[in-house]
Amino acid sequence: MSDPPKSVLARGLRVLDAFGPADVDLTLAQLAARTGLPKPTVHRLVGELVSWGGLERSDEGYRLGMALFVLGQRVPRQRGLREAALPYLEDLYEATHENIHLTVFDSTDTLFLEKVTGRRSMPIVSRVGGRLPAHCTASGKVFLALGPPAYLRRVVRDGLRRLTPKTIVLPGLLRQDLARTLDRGYGINREESETGVVAVAAPVRDRRSNVIAAISIAGSAHRLDLERLAPAVRTAALSLSRVLAREPAN
Repeated sequence: MSDPPKSVLARGLRVLDAFGPADVDLTLAQLAARTGLPKPTVHRLVGELVSWGGLERSDEGYRLGMALFVLGQRVPRQRGLREAALPYLEDLYEATHENIHLTVFDSTDTLFLEKVTGRRSMPIVSRVGGRLPAHCTASGKVFLALGPPAYLRRVVRDGLRRLTPKTIVLPGLLRQDLARTLDRGYGINREESETGVVAVAAPVRDRRSNVIAAISIAGSAHRLDLERLAPAVRTAALSLSRVLAREPAN
């Protein structure tokens, strides 16, 4: 862990960052251990964050508060992207009844901006606001194959973590897979991020043809025919791209 930050704002942000994707509640001791800050300092910061609404008290300790959700909804670029994408995600869901995602690239990860699912969809680990390593998701392969070369360099430098026995962890093999992704125009994940789950993803482009997001379908490895679903995903992504291309430049 890096040295504890000196400013109050940076220390407060470190407390919020202590919550991982799977965390619901954390105790004061856990927050102090994860932030590297003294427990009295964490206690004071937590009190201020509770007053603002960024944290809420619970029986087990503290959890992230509603104020963070409200603040996140105000991010203009991602909010506009989600709103524009939702009709296409819903159409894909009605056609397949599988898990439909809208994702973006963040650091070295696939970040899930939106998810449309239902009772007939296979339960999977993805969730809105969650993330998975880019090298083992269909959307992540789209970003790595069609995005700036710096994306792939960053991911390889960070290390190709193994999530399942089928995760690609050798840089050479990943580059071969990304070459196939580039050639066919869509990414495929065959049980590489979650055992029993496969996915296919297509790129969403802005008015300058930059890949800014991806749409994907994910579900059971025994049920999904990825090559058959690929045209539907590509059509949805292309339709969304055309809508975004008509938007005025910022």
